[in-house]
Amino acid sequence: MNQKQKVTGITVCVLIAGVIGLRLMTRATAAADLPEQSVPTAAVALVKRGPVANSITLAGAFRAYQQVDVHAKVAGYIRKIYVDVGDHVKAGQSLAVLEVPELSAEVAGAKAGMRRAEDGVTRAQSNVHSAESIHAAYHAGYTRLKQASEARPGLIAEQELDDSMAKDKDSEAKIESGKAALAEAQSQLAVAQAELERVDALEDYTRVTAPFSGVVTKRYADTGTMIQAGTSSDTQSMPVVQLAEYTKLRLVVPVPESAVPEVQLGSVVRVHVSAMNQDFEGKIARFADAVNDETRTMHTEIDVRNSDGALKEGMYAEAKLILKEHKDALTVPIQAVERNNTGDASVLTVDRDGRVQQRQVKLGMESSDRVEVMAGLKDTDRVILGNHSEFHEGERVQPKVVNETQPEASL
Repeated sequence: MNQKQKVTGITVCVLIAGVIGLRLMTRATAAADLPEQSVPTAAVALVKRGPVANSITLAGAFRAYQQVDVHAKVAGYIRKIYVDVGDHVKAGQSLAVLEVPELSAEVAGAKAGMRRAEDGVTRAQSNVHSAESIHAAYHAGYTRLKQASEARPGLIAEQELDDSMAKDKDSEAKIESGKAALAEAQSQLAVAQAELERVDALEDYTRVTAPFSGVVTKRYADTGTMIQAGTSSDTQSMPVVQLAEYTKLRLVVPVPESAVPEVQLGSVVRVHVSAMNQDFEGKIARFADAVNDETRTMHTEIDVRNSDGALKEGMYAEAKLILKEHKDALTVPIQAVERNNTGDASVLTVDRDGRVQQRQVKLGMESSDRVEVMAGLKDTDRVILGNHSEFHEGERVQPKVVNETQPEASL
């Protein structure tokens, strides 16, 4: 074997040894990476405490807190109307003034009757005073004659004594008659005063005023329009304006029969208005306390403050009613719970060694994203989210904690 053959042989041996070494290193690396690549990743969430609430979301429309057609108390022509649609008015503010000529005549007649009745009372009082003076004189004369007759019998004739006594009794009777006439005059004065107050009140009714603070939503009449009295039953009276209060609105929602027992007056409600993408706070103010036979729902009203006037009547909104709430409950995401046909529930947990375990749990209250666990788990346990069929009990997994939002709390 020459030198060239020796070099060629050595080169081949080196190449063969290099290839063998490279294959061994590749197998070693693959063997080292194999256990890590064969462990599946599992999305997990921590079991933690927090508030959980059972709530229901209902849709409804806003209505004015109060709304009324304002009528005139008396019939007449509108002399002046001061408001129009959209005007804000205060309680007691003048909305319109009516022209009622015949009412002015009635007021003048009532005032004349009042003066006549007052004169009658004055005259009757004078008659009583006169009768009392005459009676005092006759009574004094009779008393003196009687005393003289008793002191010296026979001095005063019996006829004279009887005449004096008769005048005394007659003058006393005239006092009683005068007092009766005075009482009658005072009664007539009271009647005249009541009549004057009545027509004065009717005259005040010619000024149509706002019964409460609000906004004019409709205007039915103009200057010169003939308005019938609102108390008239044989005619269809036309209102002057329509007035509504919008500083506070009523949100009317139908509460289903299943939730009726949990509805409480004064409960705070979160109201979301989609048109404004804004939330407002409301309170359950009143409900019908009866379930409608056709819809199986209960009429419920939620009062919502509207001081700035941002909300408008007729807007749709969603009200979230908190039916039940636990402040410090052990909860897990709903995606972690698997339920079967018998009503039992279970979760898959990951222990410290990364092994999957199946736990039977007892569930409690449920919100939109979390469910309360009454038994079967403890704080800081890790539960697997998603499809449980992908994992088996005892299997080793690589847990990956998923960031969650905080459990939803009630208002």
